[in-house]
Amino acid sequence: MDKIRISKVEAVQIIRHGTTLNGALHLTPHHLIFSHSGPSHSQDHPSAGGLEILVPPKPRELWITYPIISFCTFRPSSVVSRLAPSIRIRCRDFTYVTFHFLKELEARDVFESIKALTCQLDGIEKLYAFSYRPQGSEKDLNFWNIYNPRDEWKRLGISEKSADRGWRISKINEEYKFSPTYPALLAVPSCVSDNVINYAGKYRSRARIPVLTYLHPINNCSITRSSQPLAGFRGNRSAQDERLVEAIFSTSQPSGELNHKSKTHKQTVIAEFETIATELEPLEDTMILAAPETRKIEPNIKVYGAQQQNLIVDARPTVNAIAMQAVGFGSENMENYKFATKAYLGIDNIHVMRNSLNKVIEAIKDSDINPLPPSRELLAKSGWLKHIAGLLNGASLVTRQVGLQHSHVLIHCSDGWDRTSQLSALSQLCLDPYYRSLEGFMVLVEKDWLSFGHMFRHRSGHLSHEKWFSIQDAGLRIEPSGVLNTTGGANTLENAILSAKGFFNNNNNNRDLTIDSEGEGSPSMDFFGQKMGVTKGSSGKHEMTKPKETSPVFHQFLDATYQLLHQHPTRFEFNERFLRRLFYHLYSCQYGTFLYNSEKERIDANAKGKTRCVWDYFLSRREQFINSKYDGGVVDDNQPGMERLLFPRIDEVKWWSELFGRSDEEMNSIRPNPVIGIKGGVLVDGGTNTEFQDFNGVVSNSSSDEVNYIGKSFDALESRNKFRKQAGESNENGMKF
Repeated sequence: MDKIRISKVEAVQIIRHGTTLNGALHLTPHHLIFSHSGPSHSQDHPSAGGLEILVPPKPRELWITYPIISFCTFRPSSVVSRLAPSIRIRCRDFTYVTFHFLKELEARDVFESIKALTCQLDGIEKLYAFSYRPQGSEKDLNFWNIYNPRDEWKRLGISEKSADRGWRISKINEEYKFSPTYPALLAVPSCVSDNVINYAGKYRSRARIPVLTYLHPINNCSITRSSQPLAGFRGNRSAQDERLVEAIFSTSQPSGELNHKSKTHKQTVIAEFETIATELEPLEDTMILAAPETRKIEPNIKVYGAQQQNLIVDARPTVNAIAMQAVGFGSENMENYKFATKAYLGIDNIHVMRNSLNKVIEAIKDSDINPLPPSRELLAKSGWLKHIAGLLNGASLVTRQVGLQHSHVLIHCSDGWDRTSQLSALSQLCLDPYYRSLEGFMVLVEKDWLSFGHMFRHRSGHLSHEKWFSIQDAGLRIEPSGVLNTTGGANTLENAILSAKGFFNNNNNNRDLTIDSEGEGSPSMDFFGQKMGVTKGSSGKHEMTKPKETSPVFHQFLDATYQLLHQHPTRFEFNERFLRRLFYHLYSCQYGTFLYNSEKERIDANAKGKTRCVWDYFLSRREQFINSKYDGGVVDDNQPGMERLLFPRIDEVKWWSELFGRSDEEMNSIRPNPVIGIKGGVLVDGGTNTEFQDFNGVVSNSSSDEVNYIGKSFDALESRNKFRKQAGESNENGMKF
């Protein structure tokens, strides 16, 4: 409570969706609450002889949890313009609001209180999850153990008491000493000893060796995952790693040996999906910049082999993988893995994805003061749908290899906890109807995201950062209508436009700005932006997020899942609202599920004993998240629409408008279709002639007149043109209103 300078402020105005409301602002240890009375209305009353009486308004509240705040700006009052002080807040769930105050001291106290309660905490244990106490039916639930690795392996046919299907459960990491970021129990080939595994771990980044995450119940083919090998420029190799991968790829063979028909060929497939695209991520960026031009297509390389074509999937662009060789990392030399084929998917790293989302935010950032639709041109330039399509296309490849080609797939990226988790989980959604059920999806998230060490704490930025809080010059300000209009009745929208121009000016050299962009662009425009992990605050006492290590990785997975749900509406037990609420609780910090980076961290912090599980929330309200169109998960491969496998339709990828707080018409109407051109099985980005190579080794020359693509110009709506005319042309940084 010592962080709260003021607990309640009366006569506050809020602007949201271009609408102004009057109410009171409350500050609690974990929430910012704006309360107001709804509009009064008339209704017939029997006791009044059918006459209409005025019904008093019902109180309403807007709750904002502090960790979900992505950026907050305080603007003091202006003596010259006589405008009232205000605070503008952007949230990670795409809620945008502006508060206006009568007194500057109150506004400043609110700002400093929010800042202290958001990014000046003494540690993760100060978050809301550690004091949250559920009510009602949720109080009696405890789904921390909804996922049990032994039970899940048993479902897939792997058990210590059942017949050997080629896999065993290793306890080499039981105390998390072998690989701290991996789960305690690992499923590995039966024929590989823990001694071999121990040596193989020295060849993989962070000892994240290839281990099982999914086994197909019919053809016994597997999806395994790992981190990148430590190959380096010298082409270092590991006999133990090669033996482990070969053993994995031979588990479905009756004789326990691979079909080596394909060994006579060097099988490296370069699949540069430019439209798709860790702590190693910053290093990856550095090495790419320093490396010579390597993004070339090998036009004569083709894929050969029998029906079973085991695949090593490197999720990164080829140039990224090659550049990492300079610092001792890299990708597999396929001369040493002749029993497999390799594919580079070209999925970009966390920094590219963060910047892509920032551009989406640029298009919708004025939704508090502006009820007009977002700029479709800016949405297109973000490349967001291109990245989502790329993930789905990669998942489609893995699904096809395992489900149709009866082959094994090993997936990795750099550290194996971002792009790898996305591809692995999406592929399993496409392969297995169980994961499309409500509980099954929860198990999938627990398995491929939580137990395999996706860094939720770092990527989500739970502890925030001081550079996301700023003080703006007084200057022009957002001026709502009504009691706080100190300028003598100026039009609300006009004031908002003028104020926003000054507020979002990139070239603002205000010395009062309390944050430093560090070359990452204007801090007022950065949503996910800027060093990952945990650092100390300016006082040196508080833990804070490293902004450059934040990225919407899990967000993209949920978005891609939404695409599958939208395209196959009868095949999922859960509905769109489930995904949207799960996204909210990723950042709310109300539950302990997403607060840590690994299984080990959760155990060390006793998260199960000190916090509640997010699945309690959903399962106590199950009826709210059930898809009314669900077909029950019945599988009949002879009946169209009821097959076991799902495949995404890349040309139907669309904006998840509900998540961004917009209507489908605002974000998806008058858009090019398909989103990304497909030519010869290749994802093709629009623009100048570009070569891409598909999985059949065919080079496609595509030009903008042959494909439909994101990035075409859209005719602006008449209202937007009028809006821009009022605001004037864009500033010299290209910001348009």
